[in-house]
This record gives sequence, C-alpha cells and structure tokens, in this order.
Amino acid sequence: MNLAAQVDSTDQMNRTSAVKQDRPAGLTEGNESIEFASFAGDYLARATAAFVRIPLAQVEQLARELLDCWRTGRQVFLIGNGGSAANAAHLANDFIYGISKKFGSGLRVNALSANASVLTCIGNDVGYEAIFEYQLAVLAQPGDVLIALSGSGNSANVIRALEHARRAKLRSYGILGFSGGRALDLADCAIHVPVDDMQISEDSQVLIGHMVVQWLYEHS
Repeated sequence: MNLAAQVDSTDQMNRTSAVKQDRPAGLTEGNESIEFASFAGDYLARATAAFVRIPLAQVEQLARELLDCWRTGRQVFLIGNGGSAANAAHLANDFIYGISKKFGSGLRVNALSANASVLTCIGNDVGYEAIFEYQLAVLAQPGDVLIALSGSGNSANVIRALEHARRAKLRSYGILGFSGGRALDLADCAIHVPVDDMQISEDSQVLIGHMVVQWLYEHS
C-alpha cells in the first residue's frame, strides 16, 4: 500500500471511530435507523393530519384571485419572516416563471422579504415592524393583492402590512398556522391551517402555494 492510500485508510478509520464514539451508549446503527424511521413516520403523520385540514374553498378563492391578477395585470406582494420569508421568495419565483413557460407570461409579483438593502434601511431608520408596510406604500396600488405568510399570525410587521392593505384598498390573504393570531381577522381571506408546529405550518405554505401554481399552469 502506498503512502497516500495508507493516509486515506487511516482517515476513514478515524472518521468511523468518531461516528461510533458520538453514538449514544446502547444505540446501534440498526437501532438508529429504527429510531429515525419512527420519528419521520410521526412527522409525516402530523403533517398529513394538518394538510387534510387545509380549507380548500379559501385556497380556491386565492387561486381565482391570482388568475384574475394574471389576466388584468394587478400586482401581487408576498411577505413573511424567517422560513416564511424564504417561502415568499420561493413562491414569487414560481408565480413569475412556474405558471407559464411563455416569454413574459407570468404574474407581476414581488416578495417584499427579498431585498436586504430595503429591509435593513427601513428596519434601521424606522423600525422592523415597518419593513413591509413602507414598501407597500410605495409599490402597491388599489386592487393589488397581498399574501401574508405567517406561522403565528402575530408578527408586528405582518400585522402592520395587513392594516395598510385595508387602508390602501388592497386585497389581502393570510396563510396562517397555530391559532391564526391577529392576522386571522385582518386578512380579507384567511387560509388557516390550525397546527401548533412551526415547521409543518411552513410546509403548508409551500404546499398551498404549489397547489395554486399547478392550477394556474393548467389555466395558462
């Protein structure tokens, strides 16, 4: 065996030894697989229980609203914090490109969580609770659509944006988890998935968004 092969072999043995040392006492590799499979099965069961409670009538209302936005040129704005901010950017991408492969044929959509310069400027100069409201005041016109993604439904910047939507005559939708929070009553249409789990709440945002994306694609 040459020197390089000896070094590789030694490194592999050290990594394997380290993994075995990190494993809790009494937990074998086979038991680890069983434990993870049980955990994953429980997560999938909880997620499925939440997904079957998605209010499809409200999702259809959102889908038809977005179809009309597509046909009339009304703008759509998505907001959210943390994982919901990432989901807002993800769905904005899908609404621009995923609903149609024809050049120039997508929704006029913005994820207001995506521009770090704008967010940090408003957050620093005015306050984090104003980061979405201030953007809407500049960009949105009456009749445009706001989609708020929120697990708790109580984030101050989401609430301020929904309040602005009412004053500015925007149509507002909330995709909400947990109890729905204050956003449940502020949104014109609340798509409430009552699950007390932030990750599954965020899963439901993407599931609902992709459901609408595929429906719009069928109507392109």
